[in-house]
Amino acid sequence: MMKLVLNPFPCIMVVALIFTASCTPQSASTPDQEPVSITVSAAASLTEAFTEIGELFEDVNPEVSIIFNFAGSQELAQQINEGAQVDVFACANKKQMDVVVTANQFPEDGPVVFAQNQLAVIFPSDNPGAIKELADLAKSGLKLVFAGSEVPVGLYSLAFLDNAEASGLFPPEYKQAVLDNIVSYENNVRAILTKVSLGEADGGIVYATDIVNAKDKIGFLEIPTELNVIATYPILALPNASQLEWGQAFVDFILSDAGQQVMEKYGFSPVQ
Repeated sequence: MMKLVLNPFPCIMVVALIFTASCTPQSASTPDQEPVSITVSAAASLTEAFTEIGELFEDVNPEVSIIFNFAGSQELAQQINEGAQVDVFACANKKQMDVVVTANQFPEDGPVVFAQNQLAVIFPSDNPGAIKELADLAKSGLKLVFAGSEVPVGLYSLAFLDNAEASGLFPPEYKQAVLDNIVSYENNVRAILTKVSLGEADGGIVYATDIVNAKDKIGFLEIPTELNVIATYPILALPNASQLEWGQAFVDFILSDAGQQVMEKYGFSPVQ
C-alpha cells in the first residue's frame, strides 16, 4: 500500500512513500514480532530507483516499512543536522555527505559510494530554443534553468562549463554566456526537469538518469565523456539512528547484486 506523507520539517515540503508488505519473510523471528520502520532520506534523482529497491527490500523483510524522504541533497543534509530522525542518508555528492559527517562527528570512513551518474542537457519536446548542440546554450536570449551551486547537480553543471571552456572547443566567454542565460536556479534536479518539460524554460542540465522516464516529454543532448562530470553517490546508515541495524541492512541491500541491478536499470553506473 502506498501513502503520501508530508515532510514535517519547516519550509520544505516533500513526498514520502511508505510501502508495506504482507508476505512472511524467511527471516521473520516470531509471528508477534513488532513491526519497525526506517526513514531513508535520499537525493531526488534517486526517486524511482530507490522506490523499486524499497519494494524489493520489504519483500524480503516484511516486518520493515521504509519511509522515503526525497529532496535536494543539501535540504536533506540540513534536516539531519537540525535533528531530523533519519536512519539512512543517500546523497548526490561527497560535499553534502561531508556536511552531515562533520557536523555530527560520524566516522569519516562510514559513507560508501553506491552509484555514479553523468549530466545531460534537456529541452522541451518542441525545442523552442532550437538547441541542437552544446554551443547553443550560449545563444543570446535563451532561457535556461539550472540548480543552485549548493545543489549537487548545480555544482556538477558548473564543473561541466569549466571543462567546456578549458577544452578550447568553445569561445573563451562560453561559460559566462551560458550563465547569463539562466533565468532560474532550482533546489533540486527534478524541479529543473519539471520546468523544462512544461515549456517554462528553453533548456537545462540534469542527470542522465532523469531523462529515462521523461523521454516522451523532453528532448536531450548527451554531453561527451571528455566534457562530462562523474557524479558520485555516497550512502550512510547514520550511527546515531534508532534503527541502525535495519538501516545498515538497507545499505547492504543497495550494494548487493540485486540492488545494483536496479540502479543500472534506471541508468546509474554501478559501483566500480
